[in-house]
Amino acid sequence: MGMEGIGQRVVRKEDKRFITGKGKYTDDVKLVGMTHAHFVRSPHAHAKVVSIDSAAALAMPGVIAVLTGAELVADRIGNLICGWMVHSKDGSPMKMGAYPAMAPETVRYVGQAVAVVIAETKNQARDAAEAVTVEYEELPAATTVAAALASDAPQLHPEAPGNRVYEWSIGDKAATETAFSGAAHVVSMDITNNRLVPNPMEPRSAVANYDSGDDALTLWTTSQNPHVARLVLSAFYNIAPEHKLRVIAPDVGGGFGSKIYIYPEEIVCLWASRKVNRPIKWTSDRTEAFLTDAHGRDHVSKAEMAFDADHKILGLRVHTYANFGAYMSLFSSSVPTYLYATLLSGQYVIPAIYAEVDGVYTNTVPVDAYRGAGRPEATYLLERMMETAARQFGLDPVDLRRKNFITSFPYQTPVIMTYDAGDYNASLDAALKAIDYAGFPARKAAAAARGKLRGIGFSCYIEACGIAPSKAVGSLGAGVGLWESAEVRVNPVGTVEVLTGSHSHGQGHETTFAQLISERLGIGIDQVSIVHGDTDKVQFGMGTYGSRSGAVGMSAIVKAMDKVEAKARKIAAHLMEAAEGDIVIEGGEFKVAGTDKKMPFALVALAAYTGHNLPDGMEPGLKEGAFYDPTNFTFPAGTYVCEVEIDADTGKTEVVNFVAADDFGRMINPMIVEGQVHGGLAQGIGQALLEGTVYSDDGQLMTASYMDYCMPRADDLPSFDLHHTTTLCPGNPLGIKGCGEAGAIGSPPAVINAITDAIGHNDMSMPATPAKVWAAIHGRAAAE
Repeated sequence: MGMEGIGQRVVRKEDKRFITGKGKYTDDVKLVGMTHAHFVRSPHAHAKVVSIDSAAALAMPGVIAVLTGAELVADRIGNLICGWMVHSKDGSPMKMGAYPAMAPETVRYVGQAVAVVIAETKNQARDAAEAVTVEYEELPAATTVAAALASDAPQLHPEAPGNRVYEWSIGDKAATETAFSGAAHVVSMDITNNRLVPNPMEPRSAVANYDSGDDALTLWTTSQNPHVARLVLSAFYNIAPEHKLRVIAPDVGGGFGSKIYIYPEEIVCLWASRKVNRPIKWTSDRTEAFLTDAHGRDHVSKAEMAFDADHKILGLRVHTYANFGAYMSLFSSSVPTYLYATLLSGQYVIPAIYAEVDGVYTNTVPVDAYRGAGRPEATYLLERMMETAARQFGLDPVDLRRKNFITSFPYQTPVIMTYDAGDYNASLDAALKAIDYAGFPARKAAAAARGKLRGIGFSCYIEACGIAPSKAVGSLGAGVGLWESAEVRVNPVGTVEVLTGSHSHGQGHETTFAQLISERLGIGIDQVSIVHGDTDKVQFGMGTYGSRSGAVGMSAIVKAMDKVEAKARKIAAHLMEAAEGDIVIEGGEFKVAGTDKKMPFALVALAAYTGHNLPDGMEPGLKEGAFYDPTNFTFPAGTYVCEVEIDADTGKTEVVNFVAADDFGRMINPMIVEGQVHGGLAQGIGQALLEGTVYSDDGQLMTASYMDYCMPRADDLPSFDLHHTTTLCPGNPLGIKGCGEAGAIGSPPAVINAITDAIGHNDMSMPATPAKVWAAIHGRAAAE
């Protein structure tokens, strides 16, 4: 409806404050009497804390306190938790090692905090932290899955013998074995999904303030889900009763999953603020972020795919080792299980699947959800397998995929998921047309004439978004429901406030959510404000991750709007002496169909609050709330095609063309959707070509700065060519599927498939650095 409703390319409302420096971030919070925290962190990956001497630090200017892990334990502050219970295939629960906010006895990764200095200024706290003397007894470390599972490996947690968190499985093992026994062809691969550091533009930050008058705490924090943060802090960490704890997540400069969790620093700042009775601020520097933000990915897998003589897939067998790092994080257990293995059917009819996942502790930073969370790992494995199979069979990779596509919906996969709607051929056709697939041989020949190697690679991805429904995820071990809440408040002058449990950290909610209201009421988006991120203002909600804000968050708004609109229609019908069924809403007015009677929306709102002339028995006011619990996941899908040119003399890869054809269901704002895809593609291509954490054998993070961890720059990326096909999601009222993670999910295999096509060598791992590519071309071993 109108120029600002659903489907319109409306410029983001929130960008004015962001581009003019008027954003309000956690580090911008300044309180009277505020102090600053700096953490003393372990330089060892595995060690006993023998003693901590803080006398010299306490004598330094401005120092208020030096607090240790032992004091934290003495005050009965709880250990960090993992909120999703996963059981091993023998029925035993996962093995959670104790994760204190500051280590009282044993450190298990470089960067783990053992003490915190509180001082009047940030520099005073930093200087004093260097004066804290910690004596360690260094222990052997294991930084890889192989090292952690070795017979002589150090034991990280007494609760987890052999460093195994769980040995989990999904699917029908017997049926899969039968499929392989009758196969005409079997394709096997060893596949590694490299570990990544999230690197949002805004580092993590926390400001904690204890109010002794009310015995209450307030936390400003860089969080994707402030309500869950308050719940966990109160229910599990013994910080404060829930009604005595307020959590505010103001503007947040990017999350990518890394800001879903409660981290040790937030817990310590809240606890310390009560102890010193002063506000405390902590803001991470970039090296601290590398050392302490939850990392992503890090899978090592053995995959086998069985085909019949006609190249139809018969079965898939996968064994994955997932590196969890030193401790379990809030959602870490679910990422390599229910968010990964349940997507191993991809877009294909695979009659039998059996996947085993072993979770393993290592002396590295904890690993948890990172943009896509399990879906990129599943897509990478499956799409590398499909491309490899096509080459082994001498088939066009397009034809092999088409032969095996799911074409009838709903479709029940062998690994839990029921896909509700899709048209995978449509996305593939759109991508082939956009890339000019028929013209590729000529482009390859032209590149060869210039001394370049040219290759093309495909990726047909699918993901599960809007993680739901609550009953289903609860049966799988989730510790919370995954519904969403909303409240729509119409003010007496006709402006509208939407309070949502979702949280925006770059997704454009202030614009897209307002577009929904504009569509329904015909008012301008400048008359709509979106309120989120404050547990004292917004009723309990579940936050933003897993591309859930549109499919789940906006569906809650729709339910609340249905109630608001129904009451407003009754009022308008009463005031205009018309039948309620004759009332229509157009252009911000309530009209009586077939007549010239009409009332501006603002006057209907005013009538609701004056209360002078309402239908008998109606309460004044125009405010409604709703909760929405989805009936199923949503399933965005698409085809990505990457074309690369490689300089054989240097191994340098250039992405010369990249086409993304996505099916996101209904798009509220196509411009914002495309921005989300652009960002995801940059992260996915970054993983494929440039990014990757490297640990030394003794657990030192060798890539702890941008000097060593290579982030993609603008000149590393092409101008993306984006296309959209649409099948509406039948599971929510708007038909939305979600778009926030797709680019990061579908792009890595497309890039690696293109590189291996160009060099004629399939043994290529991410990141495909120039050294690796050069070595593959010239048949030499590359130095990692």
